Amino acid sequence: MKRLAVLMTLAAAVSFAQPAAPRGLFAWWDSPIARDLNLKEEQNQQIREVVRGYRNKLIDQRSAMEKAEGDFGDVFNDEKIDQRKANDAVERLATTRADMSRTVSQMSLKLRTILTAEQWHELQKRMPKGPAPAMNGAGPGRPGQGPPPDRPRRDQGRPGGQQPPPPPPPPPAEE
Repeated sequence: MKRLAVLMTLAAAVSFAQPAAPRGLFAWWDSPIARDLNLKEEQNQQIREVVRGYRNKLIDQRSAMEKAEGDFGDVFNDEKIDQRKANDAVERLATTRADMSRTVSQMSLKLRTILTAEQWHELQKRMPKGPAPAMNGAGPGRPGQGPPPDRPRRDQGRPGGQQPPPPPPPPPAEE
């Protein structure tokens, strides 16, 4: 019982520890925000090169992370928990998330060096407020763009596949 409690605590810590990305990171270079930054053609070219240079690495790391998440889920859902397998799965998941976070941060730093200080400040003003989007399931080379259609987002569904009931309809308005 004590081992199960420890494993559940580890599971909760790992599942909430999304890769740390700079605040509000998203594919700003493919959004209307980029047009508002008045980027020069040379800057646009450099941005495309950086994104292209990181795309395959991000795809591979995202795939490795999703595989580690699946393996972790399998171990966690086993009838009898194998502590060694569970610890290995936790380590693989933590490592793949750290690798993804490092790569996204390195790419972000390279993109930052392309912008002028004025463009950077303008981009910061226009970035979405709140926590950085989760990195799970983003499209190829585009962190935070959402999961593929065949994979639910982490915040959807409940253990055992149960979905929360829909909210009740609002009461009719009195006239």
